[in-house]
Amino acid sequence: MESEIKKLIMVWGLIYVSVNYCYIVAKIISKGTTRLITFLPVVCLFLVLPRSLNSVHFGGATHFFITFLGTFKLLLLAYGMGPLSDPSLSLGHFVSLACLPIMIQQNPPPLEKPLTSTQHNESLEKPLTSKRGLGSPLNYSTKALVWALLVHGYDYREYLHPRVVKFQLCVHLYITIEMVLAMAAALAQALLGLKLEPQFDNPILSTSLQDFWGRRWNLVCTSILRLAVYNPVFLLSKPILGHKWAFIPALMATFLVSGLMHELVYSNAGHSTPTWKVAQFFLIHGLCLTVEIVLKKKFSGMFRLPPVISGLLTLAFVIHTFARMGLPQLLLSGGLEQTLEELSILGSFVKHLAQSFTLSLSI
Repeated sequence: MESEIKKLIMVWGLIYVSVNYCYIVAKIISKGTTRLITFLPVVCLFLVLPRSLNSVHFGGATHFFITFLGTFKLLLLAYGMGPLSDPSLSLGHFVSLACLPIMIQQNPPPLEKPLTSTQHNESLEKPLTSKRGLGSPLNYSTKALVWALLVHGYDYREYLHPRVVKFQLCVHLYITIEMVLAMAAALAQALLGLKLEPQFDNPILSTSLQDFWGRRWNLVCTSILRLAVYNPVFLLSKPILGHKWAFIPALMATFLVSGLMHELVYSNAGHSTPTWKVAQFFLIHGLCLTVEIVLKKKFSGMFRLPPVISGLLTLAFVIHTFARMGLPQLLLSGGLEQTLEELSILGSFVKHLAQSFTLSLSI
């Protein structure tokens, strides 16, 4: 673990230097192809650098923060778009936005000129700006308790039905992702005094796939992909397919890119060969979301399931498809065993610190 922590410090040190370089370049070179060319070495570095980390937790988080989100943020900045394009950003704010999965809360929210009318651009409709910021301590404390119970439950997994274990893994992964993102956001908020948007909005309350992917799940990722993939493809498709149906290739392209990037994160974090199951998961959801939106347009106001029923169906579909296509990649790479081993080491380390602290108080 000591050697892994040293590698983690080295990796994030290089990331910090690289982001500082991009900050300086953005001040000197105007947006466009020239700026993109100067960013390409950093983009390539972000794609390969986290692979040196063997830890599932360190490697997984770094891959998602940097390989996925950080790369797209720099590509957007090359053309003067995205969260890093604000010229008033200080170096500290720029580095935080580039390296962490956060969105600065703007109050009042900016008046944006919509790409299209909400009638035809609702597939990835931008979430409403929240005034409540990050979740409450009670919310995260409750989820931390559930997370601890789930981890403890793995000791008895040989006595449980495989489907129960898969459900346990799905809930564990969701809480882990939300907690890691929340800790990163809390760090930025504490150090820099930033008011941040929530990264999740109670995805278990989703009433449709559109609600789940567009307004509740991993809102930072949704926001970045909307700018980097959805909007450009929508504009390119509009002259060909028309205003009404241009959302279809835009939506499918967004889920394709998201699937490929998640496949990269999963395989690199687990140091395994891609199975393309994760990419299939996102493509199936993109296709199903497209069908859902088309049906909503066709039967608008004629038929609607009660929210409780549609919500249960949505969650069942998300969990079932992820258990079939998302989990095999994790289990194939031995991710669960390595995760439990790392958590055991962390538990021993925390226990040692607690004992040392108690001993110091008694002296």
